[in-house]
Amino acid sequence: MTKINVFDTTLRDGEQTPGVSLTLNEKLRIADKLDEIGVNVIEAGSAITSSGEREAIKSIVKENYDAEISSFARIVRDDVDAAIDCGVDSVHLVVPTSDLHIDEKLKKTREHVFNQSMNMIEYCIDHGLIVELSAEDGSRSDVEFLRNIFDCAVDIGVSRTCVCDTVGILTPERAYDLYSNLSDFGVPLSVHCHNDFGLAVANTIAGIRAGATQFHSTINGIGERAGNAALEEIVVSLKTFYKDYSTDIKLDQLYNTSRLVARLTGVYLQPNKSIVGENAFAHESGIHADGVIKNASTYEPITPEILGRKRKFVVGKHVGANGLKQNLDDLNIKYNENQFDEILGKIKYLGDLGKVVSDVDLQAIADEVLEIEQEKKITLKELSIVSGNKVIPTASVKLEIDNNDILMADVGVGPVDAAIGAVKKGISDFADIELVEYHVDAITGGTDALIDVVLKLRLDEQIISARSTQPDIINASVEAYLSGANRLLERKME
Repeated sequence: MTKINVFDTTLRDGEQTPGVSLTLNEKLRIADKLDEIGVNVIEAGSAITSSGEREAIKSIVKENYDAEISSFARIVRDDVDAAIDCGVDSVHLVVPTSDLHIDEKLKKTREHVFNQSMNMIEYCIDHGLIVELSAEDGSRSDVEFLRNIFDCAVDIGVSRTCVCDTVGILTPERAYDLYSNLSDFGVPLSVHCHNDFGLAVANTIAGIRAGATQFHSTINGIGERAGNAALEEIVVSLKTFYKDYSTDIKLDQLYNTSRLVARLTGVYLQPNKSIVGENAFAHESGIHADGVIKNASTYEPITPEILGRKRKFVVGKHVGANGLKQNLDDLNIKYNENQFDEILGKIKYLGDLGKVVSDVDLQAIADEVLEIEQEKKITLKELSIVSGNKVIPTASVKLEIDNNDILMADVGVGPVDAAIGAVKKGISDFADIELVEYHVDAITGGTDALIDVVLKLRLDEQIISARSTQPDIINASVEAYLSGANRLLERKME
């Protein structure tokens, strides 16, 4: 097997995603997780950026991770000095190599860039740094110029070279040819791809097959513009399709790592994102669900357990009998065949109306059919809202929990936020239930329109959907939250 090292740049290239700015503690939490899952090199940031960035890099260095800690640096002494001051193990020394960058961005000559690069490499090595020399815009550079730079850099003592597809213009065929041509200098070659055409992962794998023994990536593929190559997609693809290659990444930690990065950066994933998207192992079609129940490989290329995940069967108009039975069994609902047919009929009817049936909806439908009166742990007895011009929205609630009255108040950016905040504080002694998603639609016209509130709640590892439809958005939001909370608490006690 060929060992492939993982160079993660979530904390540098990933943080360059528009709108993302991580605090020191957030960077530490992500670095902790990256080291835990087996990343070989963590690019902790660019030390020259700011004093706060340097403090974050220093804090990461102090953790003494197994991973090598690196800082991005231009071929500028101030950049390298800032990295040295942070105590990093290595520098990711980036030199623009395309004529476009040299002429238009730097306003310099190839000779100047070459000499400056060699001087900075010597300076880094003299200060005890591991050097990974990256050719910025390497995919649009003259290959002979690249070979000359890499050849001289290796003679001086760089530990790794890297070719960057900075604007994502490679195809897998061109990537294979390029990295094949630059993999013979006797030091590890890294592949660094961007996703402007959706080819970053494919190009990265092509680079590995061509001789690269390290790849650069980010969790969830975040990064500027269309992002970087996604770490989770690359390592799972290598594990599944290219068995001559191995990495140190713990696959069963990828989903949790993805969720952590999404939560801390605020860059949430589309549901159909491969490997870590919420729908990656979700099945609604009756044919698919039936096949998966009988043998998972019928409609799943890998099992979710490999990634620390679980499959789920979605209830909608495409649901089949076996998929619905699986959901009812998961909810511990007992039924006979006639009752099952009635539940299935109601779901199909709602699906034809364009409604997605959440697990709370399914419980309600089953309760109606089975004539079950569900006992609620939490009941809303009173809700009062104060809001208006120049008034901070304030909500007070009276909840009954296990026959005890709980009074609580909270403020928010709006009345809905205040109301849900008051309820969340009111039940905090019983459970810390996180609001993961919130969505609202007006489903009828006019000022008295019915409001449909759909939200997702999480308690520990359990996530459920809840819904309420009422003319009042505040009441609908609170009712949906309490419906979901009651269901989560019921599951926890089972």
